[in-house]
Amino acid sequence: MSVAAAAFGYAFILPGLGQTAKNVDLNAYSADVERGAYVLRMGGCVVCHTDIDNGGVFLAGGAGLETPFGTFYAPNITPDTEHGIGAMSLEDFYVAMTAGVTPDGEHYFPSFPYTSYGRFKTEDIVDLKAYLDTVEPVARPSQPHELIWPFSNRQFVGVWKSLYHTPEPFVPDEAESASWNRGAYLVNGPGHCGECHTARNLIGGMSANALEGAGKSSFSSGAPAIAGSRSTIRDWSLNDLVFYLQLGLTPDGDVSGGKMIDVIEHGTSHLTGEDLEAIATYLRSL
Repeated sequence: MSVAAAAFGYAFILPGLGQTAKNVDLNAYSADVERGAYVLRMGGCVVCHTDIDNGGVFLAGGAGLETPFGTFYAPNITPDTEHGIGAMSLEDFYVAMTAGVTPDGEHYFPSFPYTSYGRFKTEDIVDLKAYLDTVEPVARPSQPHELIWPFSNRQFVGVWKSLYHTPEPFVPDEAESASWNRGAYLVNGPGHCGECHTARNLIGGMSANALEGAGKSSFSSGAPAIAGSRSTIRDWSLNDLVFYLQLGLTPDGDVSGGKMIDVIEHGTSHLTGEDLEAIATYLRSL
């Protein structure tokens, strides 16, 4: 069988695989709502799911994300049962986060970063869902994506997943410190830093050179390298990185620009000092 034929076959069976990929007993976990609010910030959910620039309601749907494939709009994730995720069970939510599959068995577009979220720890997903269930529901329909064909076809996403997405939990490196492993988890999992800071090919697949920057023709449109020989932070100290993630100020007194301003304000600035040091420890090792 050719690679293309195998990919198309995989596209049609992948939704079912998402249900059994990890064989996890979700009922074995006790949800912690307060911790779920923290996981929301770890995952950068506010930045995408709130239309910040236009004063949008918290988590009721995001502004457009312009890409070479068209414009994506992050949906309403408040617990409204009609327009949000109020009718989504914990199992549905788990499968959505890790496998990128809707409760109806369709594929989510990879603008939803399940290629990184597949590394989420189960307890973090359980806590996040518990918190989202407490948010004020908003009866606001999610804005439909505006995509060019064939990227608007969700069956095409199944083919894409067969090439670029394998939902696997984060596995610590026993040769590294606890702080390094925590940072690796946050950067490569919930923080999904590679989704912007890694170059992509013509169909949106991420380069093997993770975090080494994305040019203007890439999906992420110009995010700088934060790893490798061209890293823009290679000479920063651990404290420089922590300070930047807290306040958005660089060692030379400049300020962060672009979407990173929102990432810091609504995401990393809410993290504990210990977690910020872990992120900095991991990034400096790259």
